[in-house]
Amino acid sequence: MKVVIVGGGLGGLACAIACRREGIDVEILERSPEVHEVGAGIQIPPNGGRIMCDFGLLPQLLEQGSQVQQVDFRRYKDGRLLRSMPFGDDITEEFGAPWIIIHRVDYHRILLDEAIRLGAVLQLGAEVENIYTEQPAVLLAGGRRISADIVIGADGQMSTVRRAILESPHSPVPTGDMAYRATFSREQLESLGDERVNKLCQKIAVTSWLGPEKHTIFYPLRGGNEFNLVLVRPDTLSLDSRREQGDIEEMRESYANWDETLQKLVSCVPSVYKWKLTHLSELESWTKGSVALLGDACHPTLPYQAQGAAMAVEDGAVIGKLLGLLQVHYLDPRNSGSDPSISTRSSAQDLTAAVLTLYEKCRKARTARNVQGAIMNRKLFHIPDGFLQMIRDFLLGYAGVTRKSDWTWLSSFRQGQTLGLDVLEDCQKAFEEWRLTL
Repeated sequence: MKVVIVGGGLGGLACAIACRREGIDVEILERSPEVHEVGAGIQIPPNGGRIMCDFGLLPQLLEQGSQVQQVDFRRYKDGRLLRSMPFGDDITEEFGAPWIIIHRVDYHRILLDEAIRLGAVLQLGAEVENIYTEQPAVLLAGGRRISADIVIGADGQMSTVRRAILESPHSPVPTGDMAYRATFSREQLESLGDERVNKLCQKIAVTSWLGPEKHTIFYPLRGGNEFNLVLVRPDTLSLDSRREQGDIEEMRESYANWDETLQKLVSCVPSVYKWKLTHLSELESWTKGSVALLGDACHPTLPYQAQGAAMAVEDGAVIGKLLGLLQVHYLDPRNSGSDPSISTRSSAQDLTAAVLTLYEKCRKARTARNVQGAIMNRKLFHIPDGFLQMIRDFLLGYAGVTRKSDWTWLSSFRQGQTLGLDVLEDCQKAFEEWRLTL
């Protein structure tokens, strides 16, 4: 089998690694003329961490990133601590992998190096013009046509592959929010000479300030030598703009009446980009024949529960696992356990199409819950001052991610559904059930 993956982001690289681990030929088509990843910090929750553990990459991630020790929620106006949730080893104990914070560039490089080491072929500057779904193939802008057994669209919210599957444009729509993202060095923060800022810098923690219509996240990167700041607020970008250089004064003005410690952090930001936060309505289908979508191409999520990249990585791992099972049981004539009656090209195509449909069935409900969970978090984070905000703050004071730290039960139950599921075991069971129907 040969798989062509359109897009060399985190989800596409995870898919490439998973497929190569199953002995499947992989070619990655990346539009950018050079290898690079934009962005700043990223969180890898335990469900994403377990995939990395399966890939054998967890030690590298912990070497480049850090294990989160606590998550602190603060009130926007005065910085009052609403809840400090213990993470650390409690998270690993309950979910089988740590909660990691890492620079997105470092995460991307680790995955890319592993994909190349395993034999994936990377083609840069590959602008995809069209996708053929009946006899799977990709047409590049220069006229080259690349045939494959399977084409995977890991090409993000503005996906070309999605357009081919749906046979119509299906563009993301604005949510009304945008995000400022910035990083700065420890030296910049220490130069402030502020005791509260220095105290923040000592923690391996994710700190969030919650306020009306806005929230902020701050955490260390690269062993505490750099720090990541994300400021989410109502959108001021024009309708046709998705990302542009941010106005520092506008950003600072957005947080003028917030906690003085946060204002100190914001005052250090040398430059900033702002992103429009968008989403898609749920797609009728992620697959057509032997072509399928993963990650932001089919279920982009708002950044309110640190699951967007983790879900894309899960998608890629599940695709690789299912295709590996298909190859072992039906398509590899060298395997004594494979079915010798499946030998024609058309039969193989039918099987790969059926397995991609099974992938969608395995993933769709889970990713839809994640998208809705992020929307719910957005509402909870951005509650205006008043009675509902006081109730939120009261309940938050007893909430936790693990059963050990959660006094409400509801919070850990909800988190457990997302963080605790073994998606590879789940898809293997689904494959075995599917085999019984053949």
